[in-house]
Amino acid sequence: MSALARDEAFDDEQHVAAPTARERVVAAVSTLPSVDLRSLESGAALLTRVDRKYVVPVATFEDVVAELRQRDDWAALDIAGRRLFGYESTYFDTADLATYRAHLQRRRQRYKVRVRRYVDSGQCMLEVKRKGMRGLTVKERQPHDLFQRVELGETGRRFVSETVGEVGRLPVGELRPVVTTTNRRATLTSLASRARLTVDTDLVCGWDDRHAALRPGFVVLESKVEGHAAVVDRLLRSRGERPVVISKYCVGVASLGLDVPSNPWRRTLRSFFDTCAGPSPCRSH
Repeated sequence: MSALARDEAFDDEQHVAAPTARERVVAAVSTLPSVDLRSLESGAALLTRVDRKYVVPVATFEDVVAELRQRDDWAALDIAGRRLFGYESTYFDTADLATYRAHLQRRRQRYKVRVRRYVDSGQCMLEVKRKGMRGLTVKERQPHDLFQRVELGETGRRFVSETVGEVGRLPVGELRPVVTTTNRRATLTSLASRARLTVDTDLVCGWDDRHAALRPGFVVLESKVEGHAAVVDRLLRSRGERPVVISKYCVGVASLGLDVPSNPWRRTLRSFFDTCAGPSPCRSH
């Protein structure tokens, strides 16, 4: 090869973009066996669970998947040949941000109310997540009309009211949309135990013209398990990773520049997110 040809080949290599976090996640989860949605939900619905969240370089996620692959009991959710799915969630709160402040103050009884749209299927669900005894997360949900995804409607308000009950002290009638989050997610599950791992890429949290976007090269992991720490938590701990204080809704509120405290999420925002302004999310979904 001539010197000119070598220089041209080098220039071409320099212009080849490195794989994005999204592409690397797809490649990693494609190495695992598949599991369909029905089997996933019947085997490990995990509506009552312990959650641990991590923000890690995508290379760490790839290492974890390589370890799980050797155990022969982990699989990735696959629907019609796809393993990465789009999510859009609208979170509801009161004018004085009652649910946000409950999380800020670490109250034992606290809630999140959201409408989640599954972008690829068009399905919509109204969900109430509450933090229960011993740190357990309990999620209850029901189908929701797609055209009402930024409003609760009468049926939705009744469901939230019945789910929260009087102990929640949440004025359901005052709930309104506050934050929208978008992300792409892959879901891994253990076929031998009640454990699950989700990985989020392209995460954007905010409302109107203010947003926080997860920095390139990072992913958000959520380990969900009934009982003690899962194998995933042990693998992450062995790599120096520890759970972080992160909530998509609370990060979204913190990015809005409102006159409310945001101390628990400030470090996470500063370390892993870029804030930006504009009429649309920072990154295309």
